[in-house]
Amino acid sequence: MSSADDDQILAVMPRLAQLGTAISRGRLTEHAMDSAGVGVDRPAFSVLVTLHLTGKPLRISEIAERMQLVQPHVTRQVQQLERHGLVRRTGDPNDRRVSFIEPTDEGRVAAERYARTLIGWFTGAIAHWSEQDRADLGRLLARFADDVTARLATLEDT
Repeated sequence: MSSADDDQILAVMPRLAQLGTAISRGRLTEHAMDSAGVGVDRPAFSVLVTLHLTGKPLRISEIAERMQLVQPHVTRQVQQLERHGLVRRTGDPNDRRVSFIEPTDEGRVAAERYARTLIGWFTGAIAHWSEQDRADLGRLLARFADDVTARLATLEDT
């Protein structure tokens, strides 16, 4: 990579930080959580959304790995979601010590309302973009996320 490449990457870094802050700490997340209509905190709701987007029951260790969190933290969030009737545990028929976590119908509906609110908001934010620009954003963002995730995995292996 050349110095010009480094400068291009460096120029993007503040924008990534700006975007991350706007999404995670801004009113958008609160607005989407309000639309979901459930009374759990943000970390617990993130677990619910992760389960919903995965589309299959997961062990707590798998949730923790996907979210890059420690298992005790995920366990506490799952317990909160259980108390609110948003997830349920099902036993592993091959290992009775293990349970899988999956959204209940109410949990799926809440996660879907949350996702629909975000999708609607982001669609509105880029509605004035050309179709090609929207397609490029999706393609490049997916590629970027995949490459960063793969590269981060190499750090964990060392």
